[in-house]
Amino acid sequence: MLDRLEVPVIAAPMAGGASTPRLVAEVARAGGLGFLAAGYLSVEAVAEQVTATTGLTDRPFGVNLFVPGPRSTADLAGYRERVRAQSPAEPGEPRWDDDAYVAKLELVMALRVPVVSFTFGLPAPEDVHRLHAAGSTVVVTVTTPQEAAQADRVGADALCVQGCDAGGHRGTFADDGVSPGGGELFGVLAALRLVRDRVDLPLIATGGLVHGADVAAVLAAGAVAAQLGTAFLATPEAGTSAAHRQALAEGTRRTALTRAFSGRPARGLVNRFLSENEGSAPPAYPEVHHLTRPVRATGDPELMSMWAGQTYPLVRPAPAAEVVARLVSEARQALSVANARIPPA
Repeated sequence: MLDRLEVPVIAAPMAGGASTPRLVAEVARAGGLGFLAAGYLSVEAVAEQVTATTGLTDRPFGVNLFVPGPRSTADLAGYRERVRAQSPAEPGEPRWDDDAYVAKLELVMALRVPVVSFTFGLPAPEDVHRLHAAGSTVVVTVTTPQEAAQADRVGADALCVQGCDAGGHRGTFADDGVSPGGGELFGVLAALRLVRDRVDLPLIATGGLVHGADVAAVLAAGAVAAQLGTAFLATPEAGTSAAHRQALAEGTRRTALTRAFSGRPARGLVNRFLSENEGSAPPAYPEVHHLTRPVRATGDPELMSMWAGQTYPLVRPAPAAEVVARLVSEARQALSVANARIPPA
């Protein structure tokens, strides 16, 4: 299905409120594919969002699920005291949960969601079979050729290949890339080419893509579609907070990968909280996520997690359908220019 999209543009699932039924519906109306983000939501809230989306569009859309990881054995007492000293809000209780994964999986099958994607790990092969029986296309987020091969073996229909230039959480199966000794980090084009060499599945490319020329580049490199998140954060349909929108519009902060907010590597705009805790947060997800939630909820841009890809200063605010149309126009122009540079055979 993904290689037959009218427009090869996908709005990434952005947990925490940015992905909304309106955003998904508008991207679908423009010919692309939009994703709802089930992460952090209750099962009831996910059901409401799916119902709202089907009421706004009759076109296909997707839902993204977080695959739960193991409980952390890290001692979080020191980090909790550190966070308490940096914020007017009392830190939350660091606890593990599975994000109601099993119940959400049952929900998307019952509602026959057209596309179901997974982040942070692999669905069980039997769950992939059940999703197929429900008529769903299964997409697994990968960051390395090794992860791609594992996803291929469980029966994924397509892979979302995420470069380290992407905003938000890295979709790695295990923690990587922040502390010394972490795994090798690949940008989107390197990841795409390495994965293409390893597996023969439709590939979606994501990471730092904000312009139609970026879409053209990943299509030329072997992707069937480009997935963009940061490019849609400034749309009126997104649920992006006012402080986050302002920071994106200013375009003056650098981005960095950090565990400071959630205990898992994620790329965001550098602020005081990120700078002060960049090397202190333990690799403990979702325990750290729950610990810092009240701090992030203060609305203070120096304490919030403001996820963004490396190319975020190039984002141009517009309604979602206009963003999709502009990306298509720019991609067409970029491919025309590239074609003119290639000498005839």
